[in-house]
Amino acid sequence: QAQLVQSGGGLVQAGGSVGLSCAASLSTFSTYDMGWFRQAAGKEREFVAAIRRGGGTWYGNPAKGRFTISSDNGKNTHYLRLNYLKPEDTAIYYCAAARFGNVVPTSPHEYSFWGQGTQVTVSL
Repeated sequence: QAQLVQSGGGLVQAGGSVGLSCAASLSTFSTYDMGWFRQAAGKEREFVAAIRRGGGTWYGNPAKGRFTISSDNGKNTHYLRLNYLKPEDTAIYYCAAARFGNVVPTSPHEYSFWGQGTQVTVSL
């Protein structure tokens, strides 16, 4: 079973930035593509961004122009950089692994393994 271990996040002021990390085992990193989701209190889990193993990135509406997804092959780690944060970005952020087909999945139900989640809180 794949294991994803998240770190980063925390409390940040509006307009600021924060980084999230998602460390995977070598087998997971090399055989699964990765997505990031977030879930605000009382809301459904929402697609944020995704990256294919061979390259290629996709962003959901909340992330476009503000967030950046990346990977470090040497560290078996995926990253999500959150910039220009707004209070409405406050949520628990999750990384998740899936094997993408031709279409990048944006539903959480299409992902097989999940990180433990990390809280990002944006204050005014």
